[in-house]
Amino acid sequence: MTDPNAAARPVQAVVLAGGQGSRLRPYTDDRPKPMVEIPGTGTPIIGHQLSWLAEEGVTDVVISCGHLADVLEKWLATADLPVNVKTVIETEPLGRGGGLKYAAARLPHPEQPWYATNGDIWTRFSLRDMADFHAERDAVATLALARPRIPWGAVKTDGFGHITDFIEAPPTTYEINAGVYVFAPGFSELLPERGDHERTTFPHLARERRLAGFPIPHGAYWRAIDTAKDLTEAAKELAALGRRETT
Repeated sequence: MTDPNAAARPVQAVVLAGGQGSRLRPYTDDRPKPMVEIPGTGTPIIGHQLSWLAEEGVTDVVISCGHLADVLEKWLATADLPVNVKTVIETEPLGRGGGLKYAAARLPHPEQPWYATNGDIWTRFSLRDMADFHAERDAVATLALARPRIPWGAVKTDGFGHITDFIEAPPTTYEINAGVYVFAPGFSELLPERGDHERTTFPHLARERRLAGFPIPHGAYWRAIDTAKDLTEAAKELAALGRRETT
């Protein structure tokens, strides 16, 4: 049976992979952050992302490179990639908004919508569902929203100030920008030449009610890999997920 939404879903994506990754040192001393491997996975973050994008119907990806771009390009040249990949290199830092705009100019289908993701995100959920959510709301941009666990234990108290429970690393009560996006064809025209779109473009679209938020489904895995601790925690979580899936 033909899926009536399939034609409107993106088949192209941008991956932002140009950051310094300074909080992940020494892992990023000799490679860009997306080339860091989570222990036990056997693949760098960028390899995981490209596989995920391919599974969700993407055929073409533009990777915006910066820090140690030659290391990433060398890996891309030898890897068995599931999508067509182009790289663009920022000769000077453009910021996330400028980087998106610069990379989007190389997308093969400028008249069609596109996905984007930060290069340090390890996640798995249905981008097809997110694209349908985006189309149903006629949004210019849609952000995936995550509810990560806070890194500390929390306490519950009653109305008299008595502690009633301890909760280890509970999910935050706020949703955050998960670093995965769906954009309408003309979105790149709204991006700054340099700077951060989260401080310029997104607030403008939010005021006009043209910005949507797609909650990542309950149970789907999501983590931003920012620090060495994130690598350790991700390895534990993914190993646990693997055990549950095989039992």
